[in-house]
Amino acid sequence: MNISERIMEVLSNKDYSPMTAEGILNHLNVPRNNIGNFFNILEDMEKNGLIFKTKKNKYVLPSRINLVVGTLKKNRKGFGFVIPESDQNGDVYVASGDMNSAMHGDKVAVRLLYEKEGDKSREGEIIKIIKRENYEVVGTYEGSSKFGFVVPNDSKLGTDIFIAQENTGGAKTGDVVVAKITVWPEKRKSPEGKIIEILGRIDEVGADISAVIRQYKLSETFPPKVYSEAENIPVEIPPDEIETRMDLRDKNIITIDGADAKDLDDAVLVEKMSNGNYKLGVHIADVSYYVKENSYLDKEAFKRGCSVYLLNKVLPMLPEKLSNGVCSLNPNTDRLTLSIEMEIDNSGKVLSHEIFNSVINSKERMTYTDVSDILENQDEELIKKYRHIYQELLLMQELAEILNNNRDERGSIDFDLDEAYIHLNAEGIPTKIETAERRTANRIIEEFMLKANETIAQHFYWMEVPFVYRVHEEPDPDKMIEFRNFIHNFGYVMKGSTESIHPKTLQEITKKIKGKREEHVISRVMLRSLKKAIYSPQCLGHFGLAAEYYCHFTSPIRRYPDLIIHRIIKETLEGSLSDRRIKVLNAKVEEASKKSSDAEKIAEDIEREVEDLKKAEYIQEHIGEVFDGIISGVTSFGLFVELNNTVEGMVRISSIDDDYYIYDKEKYRLIGERTKKIFSLGDAVTIKVISVDIANREINFELVSTQAEEIL
Repeated sequence: MNISERIMEVLSNKDYSPMTAEGILNHLNVPRNNIGNFFNILEDMEKNGLIFKTKKNKYVLPSRINLVVGTLKKNRKGFGFVIPESDQNGDVYVASGDMNSAMHGDKVAVRLLYEKEGDKSREGEIIKIIKRENYEVVGTYEGSSKFGFVVPNDSKLGTDIFIAQENTGGAKTGDVVVAKITVWPEKRKSPEGKIIEILGRIDEVGADISAVIRQYKLSETFPPKVYSEAENIPVEIPPDEIETRMDLRDKNIITIDGADAKDLDDAVLVEKMSNGNYKLGVHIADVSYYVKENSYLDKEAFKRGCSVYLLNKVLPMLPEKLSNGVCSLNPNTDRLTLSIEMEIDNSGKVLSHEIFNSVINSKERMTYTDVSDILENQDEELIKKYRHIYQELLLMQELAEILNNNRDERGSIDFDLDEAYIHLNAEGIPTKIETAERRTANRIIEEFMLKANETIAQHFYWMEVPFVYRVHEEPDPDKMIEFRNFIHNFGYVMKGSTESIHPKTLQEITKKIKGKREEHVISRVMLRSLKKAIYSPQCLGHFGLAAEYYCHFTSPIRRYPDLIIHRIIKETLEGSLSDRRIKVLNAKVEEASKKSSDAEKIAEDIEREVEDLKKAEYIQEHIGEVFDGIISGVTSFGLFVELNNTVEGMVRISSIDDDYYIYDKEKYRLIGERTKKIFSLGDAVTIKVISVDIANREINFELVSTQAEEIL
């Protein structure tokens, strides 16, 4: 063990009696030449909140003195919750008066004031700010003659930033700016700062999304050294490199992707074998050939973790020359790939597979829409246009159906949730919102990628080499009890024990609710009841897919885990994994798993934030108009209603003035005290849009009509 681990072991011992630094030093028998290092480590551990020093200069674990260390998540109303780093007893509620000047996102230590056994209900007060999170704040500048304030875009920060006249940086009222905090807030005193960047006017094209990007500490550009390295990459493939690879350039390999996609990671081909089985080839861009380990490109890709897609803007993991150029599997162009070919029988079982370096030349850049129109509608014009690959498309559809049935039989859960497709005009203004279609072609590519990812993961699991797996652990039994009780209100029964539930149990529920008015509500609650899929160096299985082995192999242009396992795959194919290299890779996959999981969460958050922003902007133009929707949430203060185009707003209970309504928490409904009228999840309603708060992404509705009925 290293010094920090040995310190933690001492302090964790149940018989430990608090000691000074010198006492711990002597107890550990730290060698003389390591004493300076010991004190530095002890100081760092205290700064990071791993250990605490008492008034008598003795060290203890936070839990020993009734403290919980975690991240503060504030509500814009002032209160918040501390999300513990390691304590499994639940979040800690912190009232607005107990914040001790902590800001949203800060790492803090909270002293427990109240804790109730059994229901994980805890309250506390923040006594120490361990690490500040918001060194820079994005917001709108409001100036006066002698000073000004930056009003943060993130309302959870809860306080404006005071800007002295000499620190305005030339900003004018209405500018979207970045302010650097120079003085942290104290009781009854706002934080102070200076403006370091002006992003644009509040009504300027793209300023709103650029502000969100900066708010999440992401960048629209790359460092100069990364650009320089990318520019030095040759466009042409060296002939001697092609000679070392399987040459598949004569095959009818194609890409199928969204019409707007420019970073084409994957290409596919299905052939019928002489024995009646299928040969599925999945050919993935060989990004690792161009992005060398520890290069500037690699370090930046690791830092970003993944590409982020924000409607009309992309924050790529790699510069455009690679993501849209030399790595992208563009049509009629030679491209380097890493391939897996699988022999699959008529039951969907992979009988054999081969993994190899290759070179391809995509024969067509197909879109989901065109392929779906060919296969679903037998569009004669498109069939004629693509007659040279028509038979391959039919085979793809045939095999995808077999693979889907195979997944279905083992219990894989298919969440068919509506996703928004937001149309923006040239000025970035939303003009239309509709649900994105998940058609035949989308499902074909999905099935092929799932099978490739699963086969790759199984192969390298049994090779016992360091790897990054995509894991989805079994759900928490308490969450399953809550979900079981929830669906009981709709008349559904969840079979089996909640202690060790099989994915097939949940799959059966998704089939029963298919096409019902409550389908989307129950699907969303089910999804929230499951654990989040993450990256891990351990192969822990994928619950949602009912798969024992799974990884992400198919998108190295836009996901770092795929890139790092491509390197491992290629090194393994070359037989060059020494013991020393394995030790290095073990550390790398551990680090990449954590970093990539965190980056994915940030990407999801910012994508949702931009989507909510544009939905609010869109619906603001429809104030006073009437729409149909369903009740998607019920709370003590009102109803959430989701419209057919996925826009969601709130009907406040105060606006339902025909009765006094009581919240039935157990059955997720509101009940009229006098009329006995009920509003339940999944009820169809008609609403009118009454107001929109774009800054806080809030949309308010009022009821026009409802299917609510009286309780018998």
